[in-house]
Amino acid sequence: MKNINNYLAKVLNVPLQNVNTCSLHYEVKKIPKNQFLLQYGEICRHIFFVEKGLLKMYSIDKNGKEHIIQFAPESWLISDRSSLYFNENSNYYIEAVEDSEVLFLHPDFFNKLVEQFPNSIERSDFLLQKHIRSLQNRINSLLGETAEERYMKFIKMYPDLLLRVPQWMIASYLGITPESLSRVRKELARKNFVPDKK
Repeated sequence: MKNINNYLAKVLNVPLQNVNTCSLHYEVKKIPKNQFLLQYGEICRHIFFVEKGLLKMYSIDKNGKEHIIQFAPESWLISDRSSLYFNENSNYYIEAVEDSEVLFLHPDFFNKLVEQFPNSIERSDFLLQKHIRSLQNRINSLLGETAEERYMKFIKMYPDLLLRVPQWMIASYLGITPESLSRVRKELARKNFVPDKK
């Protein structure tokens, strides 16, 4: 479990010699492509850590259109926090975009971590605040930025996903049509084109 061990040691300050003990608080599952980890109307029971592969979280509107909220590649966490912590029926789906290896973290995973390794509490709080900031920035981006600005932020946040997901998924995440995304990419290519001076 290379990625989770690195995450625990480097991000959450768990002593390297103790990272394996954390496996008591999660289960490892292989998730085939297109399999759901959570569906609309279910209650989310876990936080998911991606050891290998790629997940997406999305909603479907009344017209059947998919709206991707988040991608989770390797070493990312993903969950419906509202459903998990308030025991509410979920409004979202979490699905494997690729064949994946996923750690199902128990809801009290981080509390157990803090009990066992008190030095991790500051890092856990920092990660929560960072997540909230990310959500606020995403809302602001969708409300006030151009499609090009949103696309550039997507590339910065998910640098390796351009070759891993189809264009329509990127467009869904950006809140635009695939046709609009094609225009954005063409315009960026034109702006960055440097003619041969020979």
